Amino acid sequence: MKKSRLSAIDVGTTKVCTIMADADEAGIRILGVGVTPSRGLQKGMVVNLNEARDAIRRSIIMAEQSAGYKIDAATVSITGRHIHSTNNRGVIAISRKEETVRPADVNRVLEVARNVTIPGDRRLLHLLPLCYTVDGQEGVKNPVGMHGFKLEVETHMVTASATSVENLMKCVKGAGVEIDEMVFSPLSSAEATLSTDEMQNGVVLADIGGGTTDIAVYKDGNIIHTSVLPVAGYQITHDISVGLGVSWELAEEIKMRYGSVFPVAGDNEQMLSEGGHSFPHSQLSEIIRSRVEEMVRLVLLELPTEDYQNLLRAGMVITGGSANLPGLAELGAEVTRLPVRVGMPPTMYGVSERLGDPAFATALGLIMWKANDRTEIPIRANTGGSGGGKFLGLFKKK
Repeated sequence: MKKSRLSAIDVGTTKVCTIMADADEAGIRILGVGVTPSRGLQKGMVVNLNEARDAIRRSIIMAEQSAGYKIDAATVSITGRHIHSTNNRGVIAISRKEETVRPADVNRVLEVARNVTIPGDRRLLHLLPLCYTVDGQEGVKNPVGMHGFKLEVETHMVTASATSVENLMKCVKGAGVEIDEMVFSPLSSAEATLSTDEMQNGVVLADIGGGTTDIAVYKDGNIIHTSVLPVAGYQITHDISVGLGVSWELAEEIKMRYGSVFPVAGDNEQMLSEGGHSFPHSQLSEIIRSRVEEMVRLVLLELPTEDYQNLLRAGMVITGGSANLPGLAELGAEVTRLPVRVGMPPTMYGVSERLGDPAFATALGLIMWKANDRTEIPIRANTGGSGGGKFLGLFKKK
């Protein structure tokens, strides 16, 4: 593998993070990082084009100054309640005399799987092959070269609102950068935080950011379910603001400085003071605990089965900025009765000191996604009657 330059932009509700890196056989080296407060986004969606574009541009400039070169194209994250997922199946016959599965057959069966009617106001982000079946033999990871008469594939399809996709594209391109690829945020966060064993045994990733909680469920090494909850760190701050009678800005400061799910042991009546307001630490912890417990339960309700304990043998991994709340993993384990841990992104070489935090799991995951070549098998765009069936590859820079 020759050295290649990679760039990623994580456009979140509370921050924009741009990362520039090199990747080769030795690994990934971070060359530039730019982190700025996000503007013009609400719950992961653009609500003010100019503000969002300017925030993205500032983040890009910071990263470019650090790396010493310009970004031409980048892998960009996308999230929001408008994103939906479903599992589809495709089936084809192998009609040649030798009855051997070829790469063209794999492309053909994937084309069948994605050839569903997508409304004109939707765009196809991902078509991820989960597993193949050859003449009834299930669980095949790579069918090429196998003998058979019938090839089936189970896929995970992710679609997004065309309006939201176009608005985000306008903001990034308006900041002077082409979009190499768009990646649904929990997929990139999983890339940075989940182990192969966890994906195999069954795990749910909950990326609790500022505006949304992004969910991804893995089993047998495959993504089987994704979704987005419109509740996250913003709601915790709002509850503190209302509960303590302080401004939203002060509530955010209080959360960052004193926030925890559990009060300090044996010190429940400790009084805290911030911005001229005094309050018991136990009151603050109770406010945070109530909201976080609700969020964990909402994640469980999003799972594709009620029997989540059998599905999630490896438990739950929580990442994102809100994962920094002390006691979060312990409360998650108490609510779910599953193993729960905080998902930390891996340590990388270069100017990456500030990136060793769950808040940067998505951004680093975008770099890893591209370095590990996770792009799906290219599929021809459907230009027929479905209208909205444009594949992610159409966003790539030519």
